[in-house]
Amino acid sequence: MITVFKTNVNRVAEAKKLVRYLLQHFPGSKINIDLKDCDKVLRVEGENFIEGKIMRLVRETGFSCALL
Repeated sequence: MITVFKTNVNRVAEAKKLVRYLLQHFPGSKINIDLKDCDKVLRVEGENFIEGKIMRLVRETGFSCALL
């Protein structure tokens, strides 16, 4: 399953930190953030994740997150 989210992550360091954090909760998933995209797209690919939990975790770190 692949899901994409719109975020407001702007810096490489922030993106790396957020990806590491999410991978702790969803090991085995492929997670990346496209900072060049206007929507700062967070892409999650895997089998065992819940969209709502991803959005909650991203928001807990201080970023916005919405399903695209």
